[in-house]
Formats: sequence, structure tokens, C-alpha cells
Amino acid sequence: MQGFDLSVILANPEFRAMLIKGIELTFIVAGVSWLVAMALALVLLTVRLTPSRLAQRTVAVYVSYHRNVPTLVQLMLWYFGISNLLPDAMQEWLTDHNGEAIFAIIALGLCQAAYFSEDMRSGLRAIPTGQAEAARALGHSYVNSMRYVILPQAIRNAIPALVNHTISLFKNSSLAMAIGVAELTHMVREIESRSFRTFEVYTVATVLYLGTSLVLMGLGAMLARRYSLAAAR
Repeated sequence: MQGFDLSVILANPEFRAMLIKGIELTFIVAGVSWLVAMALALVLLTVRLTPSRLAQRTVAVYVSYHRNVPTLVQLMLWYFGISNLLPDAMQEWLTDHNGEAIFAIIALGLCQAAYFSEDMRSGLRAIPTGQAEAARALGHSYVNSMRYVILPQAIRNAIPALVNHTISLFKNSSLAMAIGVAELTHMVREIESRSFRTFEVYTVATVLYLGTSLVLMGLGAMLARRYSLAAAR
């Protein structure tokens, strides 16, 4: 029976390189997905606040779909379904440029945008209606009042929920392994199959995921305190 020995994993240059490569790709997938999700969430929130009933219902359907269909299913749909509808030239380009990671970013970004938009909509409800009226009275258009007055306050109110879903996005990046993305969990499984050190390698993965999540939580708490102090002035 083998004893627990982390040095078997950490002292091996090949395994260390695989772990570093995996965590780097995890950060890339999670980071770019976050940017896509936040940009799209702002658009969804702005559209949902327009007077158009059709626009509101369209966004509601989008949010309902992404919140009720498992993220893994959405990843599979993009990689094995939608990718086959693309022109051959684009499919070849994606094959040569890590298409698995690109589709993972698209799927995770679109899915998380639904959660981010709902977080900010909840933050928006905490803003007095007089804020929008005052912005319009000062001559701001609808778009400018949203951009400079309403959305900054909504985001500030939604920081705790946004941080929670940011951590969820980081953890859900591990699902990209299912479509062949060589992120951290994928690399951990590769190392485990080569070393037969299941406990050790998954301990390393646990520490990396836990450490990153705690850092994100800390940054979120710092950001919330900073906004709280700014609002109190």
C-alpha cells in the first residue's frame, strides 16, 4: 500500500509543467468567459428595462433557458452540435486554434450572462426610482442615464451576488474537460492515470481550486468595502 506523498507529484518536472499549463488555461477560460458574460449581462439588463414587451420577453426566455439547462449540456450543444453547422473553413480554423477552449468560453460566457444580468437586476431594484427621473431631468438620454447613473449603482448593490457567481464560473470551468479542454481538471486526470497517485494529485487540485476561490472571495470583499466607503462619503 502506497503512503501519502505529495512530492511524487510536485517534485516531478513533467507533472509540475502539466499542472501549470492546466491552471493557466483554467484562468484563461474562466477570465475570458467572465468578460463575455459581464458585457452581455449589461446588454441584457439594458434591453430588459426598455418599454418594449417583446424585448423584455426575449431576454426573459434567454435567462430562463440558460438558468434551467445544465451547463454541461450547453457545452455539449455548442461543441458537438452548433460547431457542425459552421462552414468547413471555420471548423478547420477552430481545430487549429484550440476550438475546444473557444467553444467552452462561448458556452460558459452565455450561460453566466443570464446569472449576472439577474444579479444586477436585483441590484437595480434597490435603487430609488427618483434616480432615473433625476437623470432624465438633467438631460441624460435613456442610454446615458443607465450608463452613468443607474448601472454603476446596480453593480455596486449586486457585488456580493456577482462575486458568488464569479466563483461558480471559475469552478464550472472544470466542465470544459468534457469537451477536451486541457484545463486543470483534465491535467489532473492525466497525471493520475500516469502516476496512480489519486489522493495526492486530487489534493493538489483541491488546494488550487480552494485557494483561487478564497482569493476571489477576498477581492470581492475588498471591492464591496471600497464601494461602501465611497457611497458613504
